[in-house]
Amino acid sequence: MNKKIHFLSIGLSAFILFSACQQKKDVQPANLSADTTSVKSIESAPTQQAESYSTVTKGRIESEREIPVYSRLAEQITMFAIEKPGQYVKKGQVVARLSDESLREKILHCRAKLEKAEFQYQAILMGQGYKRDHLNEAPEKIKQLARINSGYNEAKAELHELEHRLSYCTITAPISGYVSKICNTLYGAAQPGDPLFYIVDIEHLKVSFAVLENELAKYENEPILSVTTITYPSERYMAKVSALNPVIDDNGMAHVEATLKPHPHLLPGMTAFITVIVTDSTNNIN
Repeated sequence: MNKKIHFLSIGLSAFILFSACQQKKDVQPANLSADTTSVKSIESAPTQQAESYSTVTKGRIESEREIPVYSRLAEQITMFAIEKPGQYVKKGQVVARLSDESLREKILHCRAKLEKAEFQYQAILMGQGYKRDHLNEAPEKIKQLARINSGYNEAKAELHELEHRLSYCTITAPISGYVSKICNTLYGAAQPGDPLFYIVDIEHLKVSFAVLENELAKYENEPILSVTTITYPSERYMAKVSALNPVIDDNGMAHVEATLKPHPHLLPGMTAFITVIVTDSTNNIN
């Protein structure tokens, strides 16, 4: 009986050792395959980087122009539609009106002057022997002299000028955009040459940024520019290099500008991130 128990214990121990060795052999291939995968991923990464790479530069979106709005007359402002900076105005929108009382009074006097000159013109022609109902039968040279001597031409030109100046009392926005600076106010005195306010043009935008001297060559072959903003980070906008200043400043930086297509989400003053994608084939072109 004791011999049977001894043989059973020896057989059980041998079976446990055999199972442990078999599990050890099964674990080794899994570890080997994991190491191989990691090596392959590490070796493939430089290959992808050799095909293309990108650099990100911080810049600023700017307007290519800021338009001042002037008054052509020295008159009081009776209507001023600009309330605050950042207000949007549309091209052709009436933004201000000037007092026209003095001009309308001058126009009344000028019309009376023209009427008097016209009567004098007719009197000169009738003095030449032409009847009142047949003044047009007079030769053109005689009528021309009559208009000059009567002051008719002068009065008519003066009335035309005053009526044209009257249109200057209504000021409209020359372009569409946002008001940036306000220089006058309602009931203020408008003066020719002094801007009433400024409009930032949002139809012509650019992104300005600085690059290191060793990166300047990347922008000479018209690379692909992708622009993103902090406000809308998921949106990308295409840009094209429009100006490249080859002069390097004291900090070793060069100034670059790129034009942007207008978009409702792009406004002057926004912080932009410019991504430059360069491929090996582009770098090899001379």
